[in-house]
Amino acid sequence: MLSEQIVPKDIDISVKTQYIHEQSDPANNRFVFAYTIGIENKSEKPVKLLSRHWIITDDNDKVEEVRGTGVVGQQPMIGPGQVFHYTSGAVLTTGFGTMQGSYEMLSEDGEKFAAPIPAFLLSRPLSVH
Repeated sequence: MLSEQIVPKDIDISVKTQYIHEQSDPANNRFVFAYTIGIENKSEKPVKLLSRHWIITDDNDKVEEVRGTGVVGQQPMIGPGQVFHYTSGAVLTTGFGTMQGSYEMLSEDGEKFAAPIPAFLLSRPLSVH
């Protein structure tokens, strides 16, 4: 009997962003953004989030890559049909940028796979171009 393998499409990533005006200082090229991620497990087996890989690009085409274990200090186990939410932040030197990347996930049967994080915008209000 073949076991059902979890594939990246079984993990749905949603993103909401917010410009944090109170912590930003545009005169000194400091723009602070918060992002809330939802990671939904659409498979029939639990998965564990092991690590993250972010590619952050500002409006000057400066690229920063960030890799690390887990998210916000956690390596959550996400059961079938469950959604794990967390909020984190990014600081850019421009008022506009993008983030994208992937999560390294571990299936119940020990298989590691990458769940892609689609590109999303970080922008000051009224600054999208």
